[in-house]
Amino acid sequence: MNVSGELTQALVVAFSAAFTGNILLTKFLGMCPFLSVSRQVKTATGLGWAVIFVLTGTCMLNWAVYRYILVPLNLEFLRFILFIVMIAAFVQFVEMVLERYSPVLYQNLGIFLPLITVNCAILGASLFMVIRDYSFINAVSFGLGSGFGWMLAILAMAGIREKLKPERIPKGLRGPGITLIIVGLMALAFIGFTGVLSGG
Repeated sequence: MNVSGELTQALVVAFSAAFTGNILLTKFLGMCPFLSVSRQVKTATGLGWAVIFVLTGTCMLNWAVYRYILVPLNLEFLRFILFIVMIAAFVQFVEMVLERYSPVLYQNLGIFLPLITVNCAILGASLFMVIRDYSFINAVSFGLGSGFGWMLAILAMAGIREKLKPERIPKGLRGPGITLIIVGLMALAFIGFTGVLSGG
């Protein structure tokens, strides 16, 4: 495949990861921090950027480790353990950077920043990348697109939750009830992009 073809395919992979195959709203991976940190747009933005950075970086690292270490040594069965170790190290790096350069955001994210390590969306992206046998450029595009899609979803949810007026919501739906209804409607909207791409 020529360079132009690879770039086109990478763009398609990134768009699909962000919209038609949104890792949060179509695979429902990474729901815990999504529901917990989506109360304010500012905090959601910070976590969103952190997830993009971690997803892209870990997809690159895990692709290289899998292709150049695990496969040649026939140790593919160790990918779960090694991927988690790489993710944990990368998240620790992000945590140190935020603590140093953005202490307010670091305090706002609280426990949910180190919990990116066990965010199943991060591990899921690395496993999808292996299962689908992506090339390096497609793996990077998939990580970037998945992170962007996750950030887009949490920003949309945070914006909606900031605008919601609790007194207008029926008492039985306040809190988790209305939040899950919004998530369901957002998932339907994102899945609708599949019909657009397929021509109907």
